[in-house]
Amino acid sequence: MHAHARHLWTAPRWALAILLASLGMLGPFSIDTYLPAFTGIAASVGASPVEMQQTLSAYLLGFAAMNLFHGALADALGRRPVVLTGVAVFTLASVGCALSDHVGWLIAFRALQGMSAGAGMVVSRAVIRDLFPPDQAQKMMSQVTIYFGIAPAVAPMIGGWLFVHLGWHAVFWFLSGVGLLIGLGVWRALPETLPAAQRQRLDLSHLWQGYRALGLDRRFWLLALASGVPFNGMFLYVLSAPAFLGELMRLAPDQFFWFFIANIGGIMLGAWTSGRLAGRIAGSVQIRAGFVIMSLASVANVAANLVWPPHISWALVPLFFYCLGWAILVPVVTLMVLDLVPARRGMASSLQATVASTANALVAGVLAPLVMHSTLALSVASALLMTVGLVAWQCVRRSVMVSPGARPD
Repeated sequence: MHAHARHLWTAPRWALAILLASLGMLGPFSIDTYLPAFTGIAASVGASPVEMQQTLSAYLLGFAAMNLFHGALADALGRRPVVLTGVAVFTLASVGCALSDHVGWLIAFRALQGMSAGAGMVVSRAVIRDLFPPDQAQKMMSQVTIYFGIAPAVAPMIGGWLFVHLGWHAVFWFLSGVGLLIGLGVWRALPETLPAAQRQRLDLSHLWQGYRALGLDRRFWLLALASGVPFNGMFLYVLSAPAFLGELMRLAPDQFFWFFIANIGGIMLGAWTSGRLAGRIAGSVQIRAGFVIMSLASVANVAANLVWPPHISWALVPLFFYCLGWAILVPVVTLMVLDLVPARRGMASSLQATVASTANALVAGVLAPLVMHSTLALSVASALLMTVGLVAWQCVRRSVMVSPGARPD
């Protein structure tokens, strides 16, 4: 924690939460906004369904690859330079997507978008822990999640409207404008939260030693799986949205927002609950509660799909509660990961994000195409992904400290 943290940010904390949430939302925003235009882009550039899926997989793989370096760069150069560079590259890549007239160019610029979008998410987590002690950090991370939740709910509505009225190119011009506005906000308002005396050497051997030490830590991998893989239980539905909502639920592109409102509503309520619980109960109890809610939602989702034909009137209810449970537990698990290596929180955040985004890419490229055309297959796959996280938490829970400031079990 920065020795002069209280003097670095004197504005209201909700303003910092909005700024950091804006950085974190670049990644999901650049997915959720263009999904309603999926079929229109394919028709315009003559892309096959497989090639269109590659525009998503390329983004996610680029996101995963560069996440290994965002945190290390932020630990060495400071938080501000890395964030500003990432947002600038994202903005330029969005312009490239808007100007693309061939699927090959679109895939390339989507990969560049992914490589740059992760900087804000990785560094914003480290900034929170730079500025706040554990309990306050959990509250801030929960508040960031609440504001973060607004953007993905709005993104598909904006994307659907832009696609219907202005064409798919307008979606990427819009993302360019978002990147520009966020970059200006960071440049004017975000302080440097990492003192020069606490910065790490930037060389490959030092970086390798840090990653090797963290990579050999069994607790890290289990915590990363406990938070990252269950996310894919709901992200699978986001990736499958064109088929799930368009083909199976028979919704028009500008009606996709119902799905995202349900998901993000669950995330926002869960994040608010997590912030209220910070410091009041043990972190392990909070994580257990999140997994119980997700488990019940998963069982209900599979059972409903076995009994009833798919319909929008009930299909979104278990997804809402699944998102609620995930948002209750993820701030606690994320802080546990960062505190495994207090001197290199940027690196820890990077590797955690890389594990999660690699899982995202595998789900997007392999799992989603296999299950997206069946609501039952989607529900079963989502439940299995949640189970991976639950098993990982059960394996690690006794070897990690409960959240500092909370009473133990």
